[in-house]
Amino acid sequence: MKQLKLQKLQNNLRNKFSRLGVKMVGPETIYFSKDTKIGKNVTIEPYVVFGTKVKIGNNVTIKSFSHLENCKVENKVDIGPYARIRPGTVLKEGSKVGNFVEIKKSLIGKKSKVSHLTYIGDTTIGKSVNVGAGTITCNYDGFKKSKTRIKDNVFIGSNSSLVAPLTIEEESVIGAGSVITKNVRKKSLALTRSLQTEVKNYKRKKK
Repeated sequence: MKQLKLQKLQNNLRNKFSRLGVKMVGPETIYFSKDTKIGKNVTIEPYVVFGTKVKIGNNVTIKSFSHLENCKVENKVDIGPYARIRPGTVLKEGSKVGNFVEIKKSLIGKKSKVSHLTYIGDTTIGKSVNVGAGTITCNYDGFKKSKTRIKDNVFIGSNSSLVAPLTIEEESVIGAGSVITKNVRKKSLALTRSLQTEVKNYKRKKK
């Protein structure tokens, strides 16, 4: 009985959004909450789940296997596939959140990109920031959560760890593979790397 009631609710919500012009690919696989709000010209691909308190703007695309909860998505945003948008997140106009990205309690600025394989938590990101693949914000030390601030036009190289509390000033670059523990000044390059070791004519041990 409960299952039938839930199924009826979902069908009613899907029909409601369809009438409002939401483009749903495989609507039977998309799950809404009663308080989901969606703007105009929005496309939702299959297997997307909306938790409570989600507000979507206009001209947004949400790709398959994404999960959104208690967040605000402004206009012209691309999400997914396989993105997890957790509570307290705001995605500003023109931003992009790609595949296998998790964002929690963070603001992603206008035209900023977090394209793949990344965790962003307790962070404020400015405008036109590029966050490379494999980047994580280390926001929890086992006792408390700390914040990261990434200002406008920053480039974060792939596989970087940003250890909060941390501020990265405008137009800075973080070299790929870095662990950043100190604030980075405006228009600076910051990187941390150990020297590469190479052994010539190396022979592997035989079993």
